[in-house]
Amino acid sequence: MTYESFQHWLDAYGRAWETRDPQAAAQLFAEAATYQETPFDEPLRGRAAIVAYWSEVPRTQEQIRFGHKILSTKEHTGIAHWWASFVRLPAKSPVALNGIFVVTFDANGQCVEFREWWHRQEERATA
Repeated sequence: MTYESFQHWLDAYGRAWETRDPQAAAQLFAEAATYQETPFDEPLRGRAAIVAYWSEVPRTQEQIRFGHKILSTKEHTGIAHWWASFVRLPAKSPVALNGIFVVTFDANGQCVEFREWWHRQEERATA
């Protein structure tokens, strides 16, 4: 895993989220990939489960913005600090997320194991 290839993968991940495109997100993951949204959740298993997740979650978000900073790359693994903001629907409440990705890749540059840790700050919408 090179810095440049991880940068490209993270940019594509961010574009998929910002455009709410589950198929673009799915292409980043190997067919048998695992996706663990939080450390205490059971990982999603397989691209079909990842597409289902990505088809549902962004429906409740608009004005999505994603950024990242690579912390480390080594062999087949990349670690990044990431942040995102969006407006949660239907409440119209602003949300900020801040977290860490640990991503393991196969020889083709597709993710085979995705783990993330994040914290959410959400403001209540005022009437």
